[in-house]
Amino acid sequence: MGTILCFISADFADFEITLALHKLKNAGKKEIISVGYDSGPVISESGLRYKPDLMLAEALELEDIEGLIIPGGPIRKQQNGLSELIHKLDQEGKMLAAICNGPQYLGRAGVLHHRKFTTSCSVDNIRRLSVKDPFPRQNFLDRRVVRDGHVITAKGRAFVDFSFEIFDYMGVYEGREEEQDQLYIDIMDR
Repeated sequence: MGTILCFISADFADFEITLALHKLKNAGKKEIISVGYDSGPVISESGLRYKPDLMLAEALELEDIEGLIIPGGPIRKQQNGLSELIHKLDQEGKMLAAICNGPQYLGRAGVLHHRKFTTSCSVDNIRRLSVKDPFPRQNFLDRRVVRDGHVITAKGRAFVDFSFEIFDYMGVYEGREEEQDQLYIDIMDR
């Protein structure tokens, strides 16, 4: 069983990753581990409290990591531990999936400098915030979801599309077409 990491921080958009994590765990038989900057709880955009399973430093020591999912949230500073984890997984060719403003972390880590990507964060929003733009805008595509190699990015409103792109990349439903067809027939017969 492979492991999928999910980075969580204060005010992260938990709704953007719920479907992806649910299906990766149950249909894909992946272990899901949440990681944070520290071991303290964080409050998501929805107001729910989450406690990371591991700190980033501990996650760097794990083996059998198949990917990292980064939900959206506010534009904010990035700590070195997250950049180190992103670099490590990028060099290993592991899935890096980020949605909404989540690609900011991939941008600051340099991963998007040689890949096409999308994000919900506009240039105007960056100007309003008066922060350095973390995105190499020359590689931006105005699409719902962009997959470039092992990097998947999406706009926040495309969280279902994002999830299915992850499922496709991870092969979650590979070879299960007949199983899905039979499930549909069984439901329709009731």
